[in-house]
Amino acid sequence: MPVRLLANDGKELKLRIEGEGNSTLQMFRSRLNDHPDVEYANFFTGHPDLDDPELYLRVKDGKNASKLISDLCRSIVDDFSNLKI
Repeated sequence: MPVRLLANDGKELKLRIEGEGNSTLQMFRSRLNDHPDVEYANFFTGHPDLDDPELYLRVKDGKNASKLISDLCRSIVDDFSNLKI
């Protein structure tokens, strides 16, 4: 899943996530919005055939959006690596 950084000012982060759909982005949005340090998180799909979706994150004052998204990615990897089928 290639990820392109579109904007990062410390408190706000905008990422373009190539080749992913609503399921992946909904998982990120849901977990981010449940986090106490997040003010707002959402994704925007754009045109389904032309645009890759973008994930937007804004954190509370004094928090770091890049660190928060990195921690979340590690948590998701841990959750899926512990999955037993």
